[in-house]
Amino acid sequence: MTKTKSFLYLALFAAIAVVLHLVETLIPMSVIVPGAKLGLANAMVLLTLVLFGYKAGIKVLLLRIVISSFLLGTFMTTSFYLSLTGGLLSFGIMSIFYRYLSDKFSLVGISLVGAVVHNIGQIITAYLIINNWGIFYYLPYLLFFSIPTGIFIGLTVIYLEEYLRLNFVLNKEFN
Repeated sequence: MTKTKSFLYLALFAAIAVVLHLVETLIPMSVIVPGAKLGLANAMVLLTLVLFGYKAGIKVLLLRIVISSFLLGTFMTTSFYLSLTGGLLSFGIMSIFYRYLSDKFSLVGISLVGAVVHNIGQIITAYLIINNWGIFYYLPYLLFFSIPTGIFIGLTVIYLEEYLRLNFVLNKEFN
């Protein structure tokens, strides 16, 4: 794959991640668990990690966080920092698991670990911002909710990875 084509795919993945994040803000999850999200945009980040590697994955993650926060008007607010720290910590752990433990963990397992670590990172960041230990009582609810979302994102990435890898091997475009 040429450098230009690779760059275009990364731009496309980042744009899809931004759109998924924006669509996700329209889903009223706060009725079930306040602050919980499905993490749909994380599917594109994990997919980028699998198809293009660590450097590309971190670029898509950072682009998604920054562009989404500008579009939602949350840049440099508490939600921006929660998203940034959760995303970076989650991506770091998923990268380690994918690189060194992919023989023991499937993409579903890696996604699940990423979802759990993302919530832990966000709770720690929230504690550092508000300086109240009571925030940790909220962690079990977030962790419980992260299980089905982590599994769903992992299954989605497995399907997309198989489809896109086949297209890359056959040198086809998306169809």
